Amino acid sequence: MDLIVKAYFIRKIIYLIPIVIGISLITFLLFRVVGGDPIDRVAGKYATAAQKEELRHQLGFDKPLWPPVGKLFAGDLKGFADNQLFTHFVDTFTLNFGRSEQYKRKISDMIKSGAIPSLSLTVPAFIIGIWIQITIAMLCAFKQDGRFDRIVVILSVIGMSIPYLALIIFGQVFLAGKLRWFPIYGYPGKFGLSVIQFVALPVLLGVAAGLGAGVRFYRTVILDETRADYIRTARAKGVGEGRVMFKHLLKNAMIPIITQVVVVIPFLFLGSLLLERFFSIPGLGYMLIDAVNSSDWPVINALTFVGAIIYLGALLLTDLCYALVDPRVSLK
Repeated sequence: MDLIVKAYFIRKIIYLIPIVIGISLITFLLFRVVGGDPIDRVAGKYATAAQKEELRHQLGFDKPLWPPVGKLFAGDLKGFADNQLFTHFVDTFTLNFGRSEQYKRKISDMIKSGAIPSLSLTVPAFIIGIWIQITIAMLCAFKQDGRFDRIVVILSVIGMSIPYLALIIFGQVFLAGKLRWFPIYGYPGKFGLSVIQFVALPVLLGVAAGLGAGVRFYRTVILDETRADYIRTARAKGVGEGRVMFKHLLKNAMIPIITQVVVVIPFLFLGSLLLERFFSIPGLGYMLIDAVNSSDWPVINALTFVGAIIYLGALLLTDLCYALVDPRVSLK
């Protein structure tokens, strides 16, 4: 089994290499070709022509955009590599993202410092949210078409209809501003127990925002399984309802649940854009919005690439989880 898993992962990684190259190429085209001259952003509007040319040479933007194909056919590998696209690929795949155009800091250091605030917000919201959603969905399936089930469905639809931004404003104005149960915004300089009071409200809002859609999705998945033959057979044999639900039904409903859960994993690292922005949490989501507003191309490129790698890794993890929970799924 170990050899099969290793062979499968090696094969999938080989398949994913062209996708990663394509993502890196698209980001290069968007910000180096379509996005205009990057020197205008870096140098500022008051820089002289001489200053721009000097900066262009320092950053390597005076090199050709594309690799000269004639150099490759002539065997001149050094000349073939002397261009912006090749340098972009080398820097990206070696995780050498350079420095932020806005803050002049190393982007790798910015990502390290922003990952902890993002994870301190998204991981609790993710774990608590998934647990509550699946628990409520199981109770709905246990009491299908009962009063509790109908009330949950109505509340889920209402929850799905409330905009995320409205929940954030309500939390800041009422829960934090009027009732003073939480700080309105902020984040401590060092990670510790003091973080809890600052992320408690964003976590609560994050759980509330995903509750309606999550409960409806998991309720639908679980109810579909309740109509399966093995459930009717288990009940006919006199197996208790709790054992049917948690041992038989939940295990067989894990495929769509895993799909829904694992796809969210990349966003745990990249953070929540709205929550981090409104609550001034210096995570990667806040960093990304700030980079977009200031056209900080190196930061956007770095976060795009890191997000793509994590997302592709999550897809690999999904396939492995499928094989672990369902013996019918083969990794061959």
